[in-house]
Amino acid sequence: MSACGASNEDGASDDGAGATGLSGNLKGGGATSQEKAQEAWKTAFQGQNSGLTIDYALLGSTDGRSQFTSGALSFAGSDSYISDEEIDAAKERCGGNIVEVPAYISSIAVAFNIPDVDTLNLDATTIAQIFDGKIANWNDKAIAAQNPDVKLPDLKIAPVHRADDSGTTKNFTDYLGKVAPEAWKYEAEDAFPVSGGLSAEGTSGVVKQIGDTDGAIGYADASQTGDLDVVSVKVGEEYVAPSPEGAAKTVAVSPVVEGRDETDIAVDVDRNTTEAGAYPVILLSYLIACETYEDQAEADNVKGYLSYIVSDEGQAESAEFAGSAKLAPETASKAQEIVAGIAAK
Repeated sequence: MSACGASNEDGASDDGAGATGLSGNLKGGGATSQEKAQEAWKTAFQGQNSGLTIDYALLGSTDGRSQFTSGALSFAGSDSYISDEEIDAAKERCGGNIVEVPAYISSIAVAFNIPDVDTLNLDATTIAQIFDGKIANWNDKAIAAQNPDVKLPDLKIAPVHRADDSGTTKNFTDYLGKVAPEAWKYEAEDAFPVSGGLSAEGTSGVVKQIGDTDGAIGYADASQTGDLDVVSVKVGEEYVAPSPEGAAKTVAVSPVVEGRDETDIAVDVDRNTTEAGAYPVILLSYLIACETYEDQAEADNVKGYLSYIVSDEGQAESAEFAGSAKLAPETASKAQEIVAGIAAK
């Protein structure tokens, strides 16, 4: 990316992914799904800018957006794009347009812990009924019919969901509502809508709870499920396991949200795609920032760090260390162009 915008008073070079000489403290926070990616991005970017300290707080998407809007954070990470109801408050905080660009694409794995079972095929209707408590045992006929070669135990199912408000939950429930509307009657929300079952804080908490509980099933960013076994989800006539490639295919066939400013390229994920190899249970995680800031140093730091994240180098970094899918070239180019426009007033 070419140089754009002013340099800070310390003689920083402000040229997007190659920004150097930045200093001070940059506060961000939000989506826990971005944890591993943020660790990789921070390490690399702080290595280029030894005077800069970046703090990304694992708050969850909802609190990340809220604290950004209140001015407590310079930028936020969110697994769901900012809602129409939130935009006015965010614009008021920024004194102008917000920047909202995709930064992190990952499959949401439906992970399970069934003794002596390591493969499982499920369609959306069955997954919905499991998480709604309508299917309560692993040898239920609806599960058995999709897994004729698997010896399913007579074991109670223990669904695990997020205890905190989460964009991962919103994406997961959005998938269920759009693909299995007869079985899942709830709206897509950051808070899990069904009472009962087990719950845990954050992505890491859900993963641990599944691993510690025989019969458990839950949803989490696929890059963080570790050694847990994961469900292959029915897409069209095939069962597809989560993968970065499958997630990227889904984003590629999904339309942008209508009616947004040019600095906002949120996407309506096509959960009903039947594209070969696509995996529609995904989260598309965003960076949210202001287009303009009152403080020059804050503007330089936000622009520099976010430019690195959406750069080819930054996307390769998160793909390697967090297992995410890289942004498609067209999306990356647009995100880079938008972030390059961040400036001081």
